[in-house]
Amino acid sequence: MSKLAETAPSASLTRKIYLAAPRGFCAGVDRAIEIVERALQVYGTPLYVNHEIVHNSHVVNQLTERGVVFVNQ
Repeated sequence: MSKLAETAPSASLTRKIYLAAPRGFCAGVDRAIEIVERALQVYGTPLYVNHEIVHNSHVVNQLTERGVVFVNQ
């Protein structure tokens, strides 16, 4: 038998995954989203924002659909 086969974990090995609760964005991301949403209410569209404010495509797409334009320059 090869060493790889000898040291491979057995099929009966169980692993646990722990999910932190509550889950969500950090305070900085929450604040950035809140600021952009407030600016949309006050200034309307189009609203130009320097770079995407979060690394979450769902949030970015939702803001884009609401009239936010992310500028990368």
